[in-house]
Amino acid sequence: MPEMSYVILQWEQGKLEFVEMPASHAYQLSALNLRLHKELLKLTADNVPQLPKAIAECSKLDLLDEQLTLFSGLQYINELERTFNEIREDAYPLISLLTEIRALQAQLEQWYEDEDMLS
Repeated sequence: MPEMSYVILQWEQGKLEFVEMPASHAYQLSALNLRLHKELLKLTADNVPQLPKAIAECSKLDLLDEQLTLFSGLQYINELERTFNEIREDAYPLISLLTEIRALQAQLEQWYEDEDMLS
């Protein structure tokens, strides 16, 4: 079984989200999330999304509350790409942000494909 890590995200209202990532890629999601938050302020579109902020990474996670959801890394990054692709703006930094999101998306797709081949 591959080694996984978990990125904990918190919405402004306090709600938490948990994303299961390959241990080798968890830091990339955290770094991407922090960069997205920094760059969101520069976007001028009227449909800029709200995002939870990465607040922690851990190597083990046991969710005890059944109402909490654990997202797969690929599921989360696919939703993030869809959300940013819908922003009605075609200038930097959006193009740069979408490029970074899609790069991590491609890495995760390859990782999951490789893992499926090993199973």
